[in-house]
Amino acid sequence: MTENAYIQEMKSDLESLGVRSGGVLLVHSSLKSLGQVPGGAETVIQGLLEALGSEGTLLIPALSYATVNADNPVFDVRNTPCCIGWIPEYFRTRNGTLRSVNPTHSVCGTGHKVISLLENHYLDHTPVGPHSPFHLLKDYQGQILMLGCGLCPNTSMHGIEELVEPSYLFRQMQHYQIIHEDGKETQMECRRHNFAGWKQRYDRVAEVLSGDEILRGKVRQADSYLIEATSLWEKVHQKLLASPFFFVDPQ
Repeated sequence: MTENAYIQEMKSDLESLGVRSGGVLLVHSSLKSLGQVPGGAETVIQGLLEALGSEGTLLIPALSYATVNADNPVFDVRNTPCCIGWIPEYFRTRNGTLRSVNPTHSVCGTGHKVISLLENHYLDHTPVGPHSPFHLLKDYQGQILMLGCGLCPNTSMHGIEELVEPSYLFRQMQHYQIIHEDGKETQMECRRHNFAGWKQRYDRVAEVLSGDEILRGKVRQADSYLIEATSLWEKVHQKLLASPFFFVDPQ
């Protein structure tokens, strides 16, 4: 299959799943789950952009918590790699991609509304605070695509946990050096997430969401989920208020 044919078939799969043209889409992904992809990560990005259309906005987390820490408290917007897979790392370096400023939970993006979604993340003192793209996604009636990676690596869940602050969530405040896109250096304080002794069970969102709030289908070979961000934030928040440990298990 040619790259263009794959892109068009991926676009068709995404549209069938429910991805909205002109919408805002946050994508968690597994390249391996898609099987043989001609052209690799670039073809996947092109398929996503085709489905979103010229008025759409694509967001992909570029998390760096594995390397930006107390031993290495430096986040370089241009050069700090992400630690969550090949598609996010490729997208981070792709021409035209912008990146939000957060030392551990930055987000990359491109498209019609990307600046308003990314520009104020640096104002937060938590990884997924009120200025983060994860938090703002619901205000844009955005969607979350779990592309072949199951439901567990859903970073938006951290943002909802931050509203409730269950006892397992936070560590102490950490000081970071930030190197911005233009080379300017600033200092930033941000709390780190904890989860020591706890296993995340974000797959349980399937028990909380229903109907068209969470849709399941194939995107090429990848078993995928499409989640409405507004419903996720509303219903998970309600569940956490009633049961703060519902989305974790002790380990």
